[in-house]
Amino acid sequence: MVGYRKYLLTMALVWAGCFLLFVAIYLLVLMPQQQSRKLVENQFAEKKQAYESAVKASEEETRVKLTREVEDLQARLRDFVIDSENSANLTLDISRIAGEKQISSFTTKAIEESANALQASTNKHLQEGKIEIRFVSDFTQFAALLNALERHRPTVFVDRFKITRSDEDSKNNKVEMDLAVFVRKRQES
Repeated sequence: MVGYRKYLLTMALVWAGCFLLFVAIYLLVLMPQQQSRKLVENQFAEKKQAYESAVKASEEETRVKLTREVEDLQARLRDFVIDSENSANLTLDISRIAGEKQISSFTTKAIEESANALQASTNKHLQEGKIEIRFVSDFTQFAALLNALERHRPTVFVDRFKITRSDEDSKNNKVEMDLAVFVRKRQES
């Protein structure tokens, strides 16, 4: 019986030693290989996706679709941004709109930004153009002008306005408005 117990103890120690050896091999060899394999599989999936995108982009139908999307985006951009060459015409457009709305004593003035403000601008392609308008109108004319300015393309933003009631005539009020527009900067070649 002592021999049998010694045999079982020896077998248990051999099995425990083998188990510890297998755990050590798994932790030191196989586990890092599995992590490397997952990393390589992820990189392969990314490269495969980039390849499929490149193949798809080279197809004529995809190029036509992307060209159409770029044209649509440029058209939407023109709804909000005016070219620097056309910015001078904007004050004339606003004066024309005021004339159509029969607004009296209308004056408009483009506000020049200081050199510091232009240098402080972080945007390479856009700058803000400011226009100051003054006029006398009743509320209906003011609302009609405001509505027309909101529908104007490129979009004209009303930065601030001030309405002062007239002393003589309660219908005609003095209005001061500061307008803002986005102007595309001239690109230096």
